[in-house]
Amino acid sequence: MTLPAKPKRNIPLPKNILIGCGIGGAIVIIILVVTMAFPGSTTTSDSSILVDPTKEQQSLFILARVMIQNTGDHPLTNITIDYGDGDKDFIPTLKSGKTILLSPPDGNSLQFVRVTADGGIDVYKAYREPVAMPGMMGS
Repeated sequence: MTLPAKPKRNIPLPKNILIGCGIGGAIVIIILVVTMAFPGSTTTSDSSILVDPTKEQQSLFILARVMIQNTGDHPLTNITIDYGDGDKDFIPTLKSGKTILLSPPDGNSLQFVRVTADGGIDVYKAYREPVAMPGMMGS
């Protein structure tokens, strides 16, 4: 007496392609979210800078700030921060490893920030909105 064999289960090719595309799309979305959530630094031959403009909508106001960090080995000089709408700040020197937090002027449209400095540094970034965590201010 022999036992009946289980029938082979074949998944049709179009279904395999659909599953593969779904997994690939999910991986691309995860990579995109991670790169947007954790901004990288911009590097030139001697200098490196991290620029992170954020804006958070609170119940009564918008909290906006621009973090600038010298991630290179040399001091950055003649740093110009252009908030748009004609609003600018100027920082003469930022030592290696140091971080500064700046606030755009009241009434700014908070669309983008452009940071330039000696050594060929030119970074243009849009403001990002951090993910609101339950229990945190503004969520």
